Amino acid sequence: MEKFVGKEFKYTDSDYYRLSKLAKDLAGINFLEAKRELVYGRLQKRVRFHNMSSFKQYCDYLESDGHDERRHFINAVTTNVTSFFRENHHFEYLEKNFFPELLAEHEQQSTSRLRIWSAGCSSGKEPYSIAMVLRECIPGIDAWDARILATDLDSDILEVARQGIYASEHVGDILPERRKRWFKNGQGANANTVRIAADIRKLVHFKQLNLIADWPMKGLFDCVFYRNVAIYFARESQIQIVDRIANYIKPGGYLFVGHSESLFGVTDRFESLGHTIYRKIA
Repeated sequence: MEKFVGKEFKYTDSDYYRLSKLAKDLAGINFLEAKRELVYGRLQKRVRFHNMSSFKQYCDYLESDGHDERRHFINAVTTNVTSFFRENHHFEYLEKNFFPELLAEHEQQSTSRLRIWSAGCSSGKEPYSIAMVLRECIPGIDAWDARILATDLDSDILEVARQGIYASEHVGDILPERRKRWFKNGQGANANTVRIAADIRKLVHFKQLNLIADWPMKGLFDCVFYRNVAIYFARESQIQIVDRIANYIKPGGYLFVGHSESLFGVTDRFESLGHTIYRKIA
């Protein structure tokens, strides 16, 4: 049924299906019927910005060429829900298992290369959390060839991530000693904000990346965080992306997924270690 009563802009089933197809074609995002009203809420500002009277006009515009609106469209419909040390058991695993293994390998083989990828990094809280644990576990990390790559589809949220500035309330659950060490309190008009310390920011490199397009990275990663991202893709895309990620992880490397996600039926290239932690089979 065509429904748009009570809305500022005409919004029909046809509009929703056209937007769904565009999201899937451009970024692999899979809209569900339950997302119908969310999509309207996310995009009405864009329709208003262009002085349009209906979503049909907006769809027509998106499907035409020669403008940058598709980027704004994808940014608008992308969900950015994250927090520092979200699903903390993964960071505990880094601290108690992964980084000690890495140090032992470093001492035995004099290896000093480390690559970690945060795929779907949102506002940067995940990769910055990784960097904090890394600095705490390997104080001499500056002497290593170490890099944390943080990618996201949403170019706007990446600008927030690069700045590393957050409302003070966003760090309220962080351990006091960790907060004191790795966050700088804002002053004056910025008194209600904190900024990630420079020693943490310099470990993280932010890049815009569409997971269903080309990946420019070279070399293999020691571990990849791909958490709470797969749920936005159709099953076929989920399988393809995980297989591509596996190609970028070194044998014995790690893959961390979200608490509601599983690799069962998706790939047989990893062994489960429990708690949504997987290790690539050599």
